[in-house]
Amino acid sequence: MSPAVETTAIFKDNIFAGKILLCSGGGSGICRNMTEAMVRHGAKAVIFSRSKDKLEKAAKEMSIKTGGEVFAVAGDVRNPVDVENAVKITVEKYGRLDFLINGAAGNFLSSFGNLSYNAFKTVIEIDLLGTFNFTKAAVEHLKASKGAVINVTATLHYTGTPFQQHAGAAKAAIDALTKHWAVELGPHGVRVNAIAPGPIASTVGMEKLGPAFETNSVPLQRMGEVQDIAQSTVFLFSEGASYITGIVLVVDGGAWMNPSFPHYPEIVLTPPDFKL
Repeated sequence: MSPAVETTAIFKDNIFAGKILLCSGGGSGICRNMTEAMVRHGAKAVIFSRSKDKLEKAAKEMSIKTGGEVFAVAGDVRNPVDVENAVKITVEKYGRLDFLINGAAGNFLSSFGNLSYNAFKTVIEIDLLGTFNFTKAAVEHLKASKGAVINVTATLHYTGTPFQQHAGAAKAAIDALTKHWAVELGPHGVRVNAIAPGPIASTVGMEKLGPAFETNSVPLQRMGEVQDIAQSTVFLFSEGASYITGIVLVVDGGAWMNPSFPHYPEIVLTPPDFKL
């Protein structure tokens, strides 16, 4: 289970009362904490991922923990039918959709030589096509509510990152979509931004990708915490960010600007074919 998120000391309670959030990848990791922070501040949430049992367990735990309402809908972000169904269920249940977090992602370490055709294709499909699919399915409802989108991206492609070309390529494209959508959807009252997390402690991603990570490679000299991302989420969805759209908010303690980051071990294990 991800660490607790406490953001009430920074933001007022119930600033999202009556608002509805839909989050892909919301059952685990950073996106679970992003969702939890929104619910703590009054939103109702629908979380989406493939594993129905794990998702329903996460929804129940978050509801108990926050005293709010979290509902689970299982499906695959790569399947437009599943995605459209999730949006339909959300709107039928709650009558509206205000916020969308595109957070479903797949990643692992692999050199170019070991990266299979299918592994590269699958990461692109989950990260990039999943982001497009959900936004496409939700856009008319977001126009109606004059809502907002947060795409979860990364800093991998800013300087080039060893063994991360598959994820970096997907996230670079998501950064581009964020800007395109901000321009096209802005006249409809829809804001589109992205958050690029850096090294975040106690997450599956860091367990997989950062076995040799050293905090002294971060200018702020510490690992990020899930609440750093959660607080950024609350801000970007809040009225305080009502004139902000098309940005990628980097939340990494300055790590990407340090040429020694990241450091990965010499030996890299990669699956022969990619599965999630």
